[in-house]
Amino acid sequence: MLLDIILEGDCSCCKEIYYKAVKKDSEIGTATVYRMVNTLEEMGVISRKNMYRVSDSREDEESSVCTVELNDDTVFRLSRDKWNQVLEEGLRSCGYLSDQTVKNIQIAESERK
Repeated sequence: MLLDIILEGDCSCCKEIYYKAVKKDSEIGTATVYRMVNTLEEMGVISRKNMYRVSDSREDEESSVCTVELNDDTVFRLSRDKWNQVLEEGLRSCGYLSDQTVKNIQIAESERK
């Protein structure tokens, strides 16, 4: 069941996998989810770097560069182009941009969550 949830590709963390699993089987514990994820990662089947997606050696240029999780556990994975669009529209609506476009983004290491 856990493998099926992971293969759906909708989860970006163990917590999301657990929430989906507990809906199907209320007896499952978080430790079981973490053990399964760790085992699959050790086998090289999945990678935390790729947000629990099945590992694929091909790098897709349109792959997600930003994952946003909302307080209702909704998760959005944004491509580079979509992330830039969201950022620019947000900056524009807050009055930070007029006709400019974003050239570069830097996030301080201590500010990452």
